[in-house]
Amino acid sequence: MVEFQQQLQRDAVACEALLKQMIAKMAGPAGRLNAAMNYAVLNGGKRLRAAMVLGAARMARDADNAFNADDARNADHAVGVDRMNGALRTAAAIECLHAYSLVHDDLPAMDDADMRRGQPSCHQKFDEATAILAGDALQTMAFEILADDATHADPAIRVRLITELAQSSGLAGMAGGQMLDLEAETRPFNLAQTVEMQMMKTGALISCAVTSGGIVGGADSALLAAQAAYAKNLGLAFQIADDLLDHEGDAELLGKPAGQDEARGKAGFVALMGAKAAATEAKRLIDEANQALVPWQGAGDYMRNLALFAITRKT
Repeated sequence: MVEFQQQLQRDAVACEALLKQMIAKMAGPAGRLNAAMNYAVLNGGKRLRAAMVLGAARMARDADNAFNADDARNADHAVGVDRMNGALRTAAAIECLHAYSLVHDDLPAMDDADMRRGQPSCHQKFDEATAILAGDALQTMAFEILADDATHADPAIRVRLITELAQSSGLAGMAGGQMLDLEAETRPFNLAQTVEMQMMKTGALISCAVTSGGIVGGADSALLAAQAAYAKNLGLAFQIADDLLDHEGDAELLGKPAGQDEARGKAGFVALMGAKAAATEAKRLIDEANQALVPWQGAGDYMRNLALFAITRKT
């Protein structure tokens, strides 16, 4: 687990450095917007979605016999490095998309949250109009990163990555899930409806992160299918863990008041199942997620540890 924690930290540092570099290159006359983008995407965060991309890409690389350390040829090694550079860019793109979603989620018209990660939310630090534009710009930046041939030399792969992100963040994914989340404040949602909502709002982008990592890492169809099954269960478990943190987490560690979702009457797993049953379900989902990776043995260790971390984290 120590090795996993170290790799998780390295992944976060690498992604942060690339994001900082990319946003700096975009500096122009709209300095306030650039500052808001920096604030939104570089203001802390665990970079778990980035870790999912990078972990899935490494798994694809390690599962490919061409990249075994004992017999790798120099050319194969170069291709492997290129894949991981593309994976890091893909991770940065997904973090941009995630940051945009948080900025808009915090707006008064949405969750009306004043704090994010222990700091004023973007619209509190700047203003609502700037926050909206920062979210818009981060969203488009995500697609710009994926469209660049530095992400992958093959245009068909870049199109697949763009399609994955578009589908996971639009009407059938995150945006649609957010709409259902808002509706759930004014009408009761049962468990099945809550599962559907959270699979869209939270699970879709997590699935995109894992699948995109597999794609850019060169995973074959069998591994991609296994990673998709893993991600589907992980996404739901991740949201249950979030609900548990909102219910019983430490506000100081969370960087925001606990109990906000319950106070707003949001549809949640703790409210519907109770804390104990919700925790049991999260563990079951993680066991099922990790079971999908069993055939790949050691190549899946990082992803298995990441899944366990997702439901034992304190923030």
